[in-house]
Amino acid sequence: MTMKPSPINCTIPLDRDGVHHGHLKLPYSSDASAWGAIMIPISVVRRGDGPVALLTGANHGDEYEGPIALQRLINEVDPSDVTGTVIVVPAMNYPAFRKGTRTSPIDHGNLNRVFPGRPDGTVTEKIADYFQRYLLPLADWVLDIHSGGKTLEFVPFAAAHMLENKVQQQRCVEAMRAFCAPYSMMMLEIDNMGMYDTAAEDMGKVFVSTELGGGGTSSAYLADCAYRGVNNFLVHAGILNRKPDLAESTEIAMPDGECFITSENDGLLEYCVDLGQKIEAGEVIARVYDIARNGQPPALYTARRSGILAGRHFPGLIAVGDNLAVIAEIVS
Repeated sequence: MTMKPSPINCTIPLDRDGVHHGHLKLPYSSDASAWGAIMIPISVVRRGDGPVALLTGANHGDEYEGPIALQRLINEVDPSDVTGTVIVVPAMNYPAFRKGTRTSPIDHGNLNRVFPGRPDGTVTEKIADYFQRYLLPLADWVLDIHSGGKTLEFVPFAAAHMLENKVQQQRCVEAMRAFCAPYSMMMLEIDNMGMYDTAAEDMGKVFVSTELGGGGTSSAYLADCAYRGVNNFLVHAGILNRKPDLAESTEIAMPDGECFITSENDGLLEYCVDLGQKIEAGEVIARVYDIARNGQPPALYTARRSGILAGRHFPGLIAVGDNLAVIAEIVS
C-alpha cells in the first residue's frame, strides 16, 4: 500500500550549503485561523558532503534544556567549522512547546509514543510521520534531548539503549560517552513501542537521548551540560571541527523493570534520599502521607536494588500510578 505524501512542507533546502532558517509548515484549520498552519522552526547548517546529524528538543513540550542548547547552537555555530550537515529542530512537538505541556494541546498526542505516525492522522501523528519518512532517513547521527518536564526530575544523564545489534549498540554507547553528561546511562526500555528512539534505532542510526534535570524549568548548570553535550556529540560524529569539552561522567544502568518504583497511594510525598544519593536495597526512599485524614501512618517505599536515586516525582503531591522513583545501578 502506497503511503500518502506528508502535508508538511519544509520551507528551506536541506541539501544546500550555508545556514538556512525556516519552518516545517503543517496546514491546520482551527477556530483561530481557518486556513492557518502550524509553523515548526527548523534550521540547517551545511558545508559540503559529509555525515548528517539530526538534533531535536521538546519532543515533550515542557522540557527546556534541549530548546535552549539548540537555540544557542544555531546562533553560535560557525559554518566554516562544519563538515557535512546539521539539521536542528529545537521544538519537535511545537504545539506542546508553545503551551508548556508534555503532550499536544490540539490532540493530546504524546509525540514520543506515536511513531511511525500517519500522514492522514492527527497533528501529532503527522509530525511523527514527517520525521519518520523525511528527516530520519537523511541522518547518520540522531540526538534527542529530554528532561523530566513538570512531573519528573533526573540526575543529568545521556543515554544509550540496549539493542539486539551489538555493533550498533556500541556505536551508540561511544556517542553517549562522548556527550560527557555528568552521568552516562545504559537503558533497557520497558515499553519502546511508538518511541522516536525506536524509530531511529530500527533504521540503524546512532541514537543518543538524555534526561537533564526536570521540574518544568532549567538552570545555568543544566543548560551548559546540554550545550556542551551537543557540541561534543557533533565533534564525535566528525561534523564539528572543534576540540571536545571533556568532563567526568559516572556510568549507571537501568537494566530492568525493578529500577522503577510506582506509587500505590495518593498523598503527600516525602523523600528520604536526594537525587544522586547512594541507596542500599531495602532502604526507605520515600513516605506518602494520607492528606484526607490525620494520624494515619505513612506508606513506606523501599529500594528493590542498590544504586543511586536517578529519578524522582517532582510535585509534592503524588497519585496512584505515578512514577515515584528510578533507581539506577552504578556500573563498576
